[in-house]
Amino acid sequence: MPELPEVETSRRGIEPHLVGATILHAIVRNGRLRWPVSEEIHRLSDQPVLSVQRRAKYLLLELPHGWIIIHLGMSGSLRVLSEALPPAKHDHVDLVMSNGRILRYTDPRRFGAWLWSSDLTASNVLAHLGPEPLSEDFSSGYLFDKSRGKRTPVKPWLMDNKLVVGVGNIYASESLFAAGIHPDRQAMSLTADEVVLLVSTIKAVLLRSIEQGGTTLRDFLQTDGKPGYFAQQLQVYGRAGEPCRVCNTPVKGTKHAQRSTFYCPTCQK
Repeated sequence: MPELPEVETSRRGIEPHLVGATILHAIVRNGRLRWPVSEEIHRLSDQPVLSVQRRAKYLLLELPHGWIIIHLGMSGSLRVLSEALPPAKHDHVDLVMSNGRILRYTDPRRFGAWLWSSDLTASNVLAHLGPEPLSEDFSSGYLFDKSRGKRTPVKPWLMDNKLVVGVGNIYASESLFAAGIHPDRQAMSLTADEVVLLVSTIKAVLLRSIEQGGTTLRDFLQTDGKPGYFAQQLQVYGRAGEPCRVCNTPVKGTKHAQRSTFYCPTCQK
């Protein structure tokens, strides 16, 4: 599933082709996604794109009278085409732009979403989200306060979007390894110094992944069709049984809340 760095990579890829251009119309070939494609999107006509933003794993296209909210789901991707290529089986939505570009949404599993909101503050999918991990709101003081009294293992705790958005499965495992924190530890056991290190590590890991165009493990492609290259830098994720790159101890794999977790039993305490 595309996580925050992959979604941010997509945002940066489509932004220069959309902002300042006008959506002439939308082509919805299959509106049966996770939720039905909003009727307002079916009817789009002559709408300039004012900005392309991101909130958590949602892409937000700002138009004069509302917002298109896009979620890539488990297998969705966006491509910017310079010509109207014939659509493939899983090419579900096109935005035809005034500058000759086409924004094409592909989603084999159809778990993504194309929604409309006239007011983002009233959007159900954006309500109750925690702070952005790369913002000043996600600070060591904030995270330490939230950890007090929490008996939840630190790995699934970090993946709770009400606590902080966008620290998905891959990046939670990688950040805990870089901070030397065992994923089974209760959140309340973290010391103030460990939280300072963890916050800075999460920010650094996410930024490195964004710089590499995200992580391609299975489905994700950048908007130019290229894979993300951060997979080559993964320290523990998906490496169960392989030697730790730091100490050579075999990396272990386990489960937290039905999600795979990877860690080094020597480096992480």
